[in-house]
Amino acid sequence: MNDQQQAIEQAAAWLRDTDGLLVTAGAGIGVDSGLPDFRGNEGLWRAYPALGAAQIGFQSIANPTSFLDDPLLAWGFYGHRLKLYREIVPHAGFAILQRWAQRMPRGAFVRTSNVDGQFQRAGFAEETVAECHGSIHHLQCVLPCCSRIWPATEFEPQVDEQACRLVGPLPGCPDCGGIARPNVLMFYDAAWLSRRTDAQEARLQRWIGSTRRIVTVELGAGTSLPTIRRFSERHGPRVIRINLREPQIDPEKGIGIQGGALETLVALDHALDQADGAPRR
Repeated sequence: MNDQQQAIEQAAAWLRDTDGLLVTAGAGIGVDSGLPDFRGNEGLWRAYPALGAAQIGFQSIANPTSFLDDPLLAWGFYGHRLKLYREIVPHAGFAILQRWAQRMPRGAFVRTSNVDGQFQRAGFAEETVAECHGSIHHLQCVLPCCSRIWPATEFEPQVDEQACRLVGPLPGCPDCGGIARPNVLMFYDAAWLSRRTDAQEARLQRWIGSTRRIVTVELGAGTSLPTIRRFSERHGPRVIRINLREPQIDPEKGIGIQGGALETLVALDHALDQADGAPRR
């Protein structure tokens, strides 16, 4: 048995001996659904050539000042992503996680740095997801003039994808009439309203406090922004780190499995099937 298979067997043993599943996720979990995983400006510019032509980097476009300097460009980027996230179908690995959680007394709770809402779209209950960087599916005032956070359901962005510019009307703040922006934490963002995320994080902490034998499954969380990796490690020593490029972890905190999210979840599910002697549906 090689090291990879040993890690899978150990992970499966932990998953059989837990009362609650803590799922932590970075951008890499969405790759198997067809979502791009930006790794530096090169990845951004491949997906948005207009930004590359203008040499606009990720930290510049994912920045609250972009909504003040050029709101049509800023909403060209975020509007395109909002449409993409609404249309994408989460891959089968999300269903595997849900199926595991249904067998556990305390179920599952998710903490993700992704703003795409894919866990909710896959069927995870809203009250069991904590989005530490906010959600693109909610809006706030760009100033902000107030503490209001509201769903983006009525906003249908019309985007010139080649130019990365919004060509339809800008979303507005219902209180001051100014421009609205996504309720996501951007770079150098003192204007982000964290009230919704704070409530999610409080629910997560209550869940953690009531769960005795947590196993953490971390998916696609990289080191460039290590928020999720650090959170996972604080909830060891049974962390299962699944990562295609950076699976390394302190052995005292968990185990690393090199691979994509979907292929590794399928392999773990198969290992659990073999141990139980019956296939999962």
